[in-house]
Amino acid sequence: MFENQQPVLVIMGISGSGKSTVAGILAGQLGWDLEEGDDLHPQENIDKMSAGHALNDEDRAPWLDTISSWIIEHTMAGVPGIITCSALKRRYRDVLREHNVIFVHLAGSKDLIGRRLATRHDHYMPTSLLDSQVATLEVPDPDERAITIDAGRAPAEEAAEIVRRLGLTPRPGSSSLGATEPGKSSVGRAAPAADAERRTE
Repeated sequence: MFENQQPVLVIMGISGSGKSTVAGILAGQLGWDLEEGDDLHPQENIDKMSAGHALNDEDRAPWLDTISSWIIEHTMAGVPGIITCSALKRRYRDVLREHNVIFVHLAGSKDLIGRRLATRHDHYMPTSLLDSQVATLEVPDPDERAITIDAGRAPAEEAAEIVRRLGLTPRPGSSSLGATEPGKSSVGRAAPAADAERRTE
């Protein structure tokens, strides 16, 4: 599917859709760089969400710019990668869009996501913000380079579907195209693999 350059995958979806878990599985299978979008939020955003307040477009702008920089670094270096980001609105995705970016939307019902969030106690995103995220979400349009994955299954099954639908080739360990260690960034700073119980945004 990607004749000239391997893609950068943006694993997107509302809080609790399983972005970090699926991204971690993919990074391990492919040997690609992995970045956790939650780790790139400025402290002001974390404090606001921790207090139960939804982020607005102004809050998200510097965060999206940071994620965009990570994507551009990998695009320019010809290095594939995987990054998690809620990317709820089309205009947010426009900031991240590059010729080799594929958005992978993990879509699940509100009830499913709510049950998942209720079991997590060590992340700054409270369950009370779920309604805001659902209301904000704009699913990718047909003209966007994106695929939608049912998030109601085992994460390994979801990752396998992504690999199959995008024609990716799983590789044991690392590859010359990606990180020397899966989950570590080969472009710029190190990007530790995420604890899925902790991530949401």
